[in-house]
Amino acid sequence: MVDQAFQDYYPDDFSHCYGCGKNNEHGYHLKSYWDGNTTVARFTPESFHTGGMPGKAYGGLVASLLDCHGTASAAAAAFKAEGREMGIEPHLRFVTASLKVDFLRPTPIDVELEIRGEIIEVKPRKVTIDLSLSSSGEVYATGHMIAVKLSDNAAI
Repeated sequence: MVDQAFQDYYPDDFSHCYGCGKNNEHGYHLKSYWDGNTTVARFTPESFHTGGMPGKAYGGLVASLLDCHGTASAAAAAFKAEGREMGIEPHLRFVTASLKVDFLRPTPIDVELEIRGEIIEVKPRKVTIDLSLSSSGEVYATGHMIAVKLSDNAAI
């Protein structure tokens, strides 16, 4: 893995996301990296991230972790497909067009979760990614994302 996360390359105008924005003091500050040909992020839910079952994470948290890691992975994959390093202008920023999440079992809190992305397809304006969320080899949720590139004049 490299030392700098995908999200660290986002310019300040793109760094307000609740899931990964460095300029959002209340957010998760999720950090995503290349790990070979896949992407990886890690996050440890705290007790206040609980859902309907004591000791288990809120499903919206699980979905948002897949969502944020997926869009960051899409940007990294698009830069890679263009043969460019992240952070070089023009910046590429992706948003979610579609995210299907399958919750396989309740996700524990107070353990480090690993979010992985497998890039399925990269097109000029669209990236398709398969995602998983696990801990200690047990998969709690999977996802399938289609992320689309924001146009240069999109309101951020």
